Order: sequence, then C-alpha cells, then structure tokens
Amino acid sequence: MKVLFIGTVKFSQSMLRVLIKEKVEIVGVVTSLDDGLNSDYSDLRPICKKENIPFHITKDINSNESIKWISSLDPNLITCFGWSRLLKKELLGIPELGVLGFHPAELPKNRGRHPIIWSLVLGLNRTASTFFFMGEGADDGDIVSQEGIEIKAKDNSSTLYKKITKVAENQLPKIIKQLRRGTNTLIPQDHSKANIWRKRTEKDGEIDWRMGAESIHNLVRALAKPYPGAHFIFKKEKYKVWRTEINKTNNFLNLEPGKVIKISKDKSIIVKCSDFSIEIVDFEPPIKIKAGDYL
Repeated sequence: MKVLFIGTVKFSQSMLRVLIKEKVEIVGVVTSLDDGLNSDYSDLRPICKKENIPFHITKDINSNESIKWISSLDPNLITCFGWSRLLKKELLGIPELGVLGFHPAELPKNRGRHPIIWSLVLGLNRTASTFFFMGEGADDGDIVSQEGIEIKAKDNSSTLYKKITKVAENQLPKIIKQLRRGTNTLIPQDHSKANIWRKRTEKDGEIDWRMGAESIHNLVRALAKPYPGAHFIFKKEKYKVWRTEINKTNNFLNLEPGKVIKISKDKSIIVKCSDFSIEIVDFEPPIKIKAGDYL
C-alpha cells in the first residue's frame, strides 16, 4: 500500500511518525511553509529528509502543480491530517482506496473549523477522535474509526490537543492494519444530526466582562497555547490572557462588570463579571492598573 501524506501542523507530525513506525510505504509528503495561519504549525521537512521521503511544498493543495505531483506518485491511499482547506474532486479521485481524513470532534456533530477551540468555548464535556474518508463537503464522509474523549474542567486547548493526539496515535495503526487486510468497515454519517462550526475571528477572542465568569474562563482555556490567547483591551492596548480562575463569591453583586476589585501580591487581577468575579492569573504584557479601574 503506497501512501501520500498531507499535513502541516503538530498533529500531522505525530501521525507521520506513526505511519513511519508502522513501516507504511510513504511515497510523498505534501506540506506548507509557515504562513502564520496555523498556530500549531510544524515543519515536516526534517522528518522527510531523515527518512528519504520526497516532499512537495504548496500553498494550494488543489493547484495543477500539486495534483500533477501527487498523481505521478500513484498512491493507493492519501492521508490528510492537519490541512485546513478542502480537497477538490480531482484530488479526491486519485487514490483507489480514497482519502483518509481526521477531525477532532464527535462527527456528525461539530464539523468545520477550530473544533478544539469551539468545544472548550462552549463548555462541552465530551469530544472525539474521528478518522473518516473525505468527500467534497466539510467532514461529511463515512467514519472509519471514532473514539470518545472526556473534556475535564481543568483541560485547556494544550491538554486537550495532547489527549486527542494520544488517542489518534493508538487508532491509526489499527486502521492501517484493517486497510491492508481489506477488513475495515465504514459508518455513514447521519447528516440530519450535523452542524458546522464557523471560522473563528480575532473578535471572538476578545473578553467582554458582561459575560459570565464561566464563559470567560472557557474562552481563556480554549485559546491557551498553542493558540493565540484570549485578550482584553485597556487604554487602547491589547493584553493576552493565558490562565484564569473563577471566584464564585457573592460579595460583589453590586459592582459593575469590568471593575477591577483587587490586585493581588502576585500581580494577578480580580475583575467583576456579569455574575461572579474572575482572577486573571497569567497574562502579558505587564499592566499598570489599580483597584477601582475599569477594563
């Protein structure tokens, strides 16, 4: 089985290493340079050079140049793990076995963009690691393997990313064995249960202190590293927030949202929200602020 690999993020790197360990014949890798669009970008070229795998750098996976290069390698299977643009019909039709994709969500629910971020922003307590054969739509193909993953209250984007990667690393070898034997089974998605998450914008990451403390806390943990961080604006300057704690005391019900209640000795900032208050534990850059100010 000859495999063509597509990917450009840290998850891609993990999956590429799994395929190498499984002694899959990887005939080529399609990847990209760091254009700033992926916070979790990973350069796959060092692995390709070490393993003597041909690679192709592109901005457009559906370009004539990319399709010609992929077709020349005559792959039986294409794997696409960590590529944010849809593959067009011409590319999907190249391998006889199809294009194996991945989505970190409980398909058919939660198709689309930024699934790790949105699952945390929305306060979900469950997601999944899902491999599926790609179609022309967004994450709508037949499911090959799906493993549920619990999202705990202490999870942020970094810990959830690692959880999902670990589960996927265990799934992929089993899938490869089934494909080699021709014993894999496909589960069609129930499209009536599907929703599609939209692309996140910078505005989505801005903290509005009229939000509840839990919603703000979820936003912060959703945009923790490797993602760009939630933020607030104070005196026209942007401050990135990396970690918060919820303070559920009812002592400040008469205070307006956004009011700074206290500056702690460790420089953390306690701010009133719509319901409770929240402690900004880790943020940057340093801020000159005092109790009684408004964010």
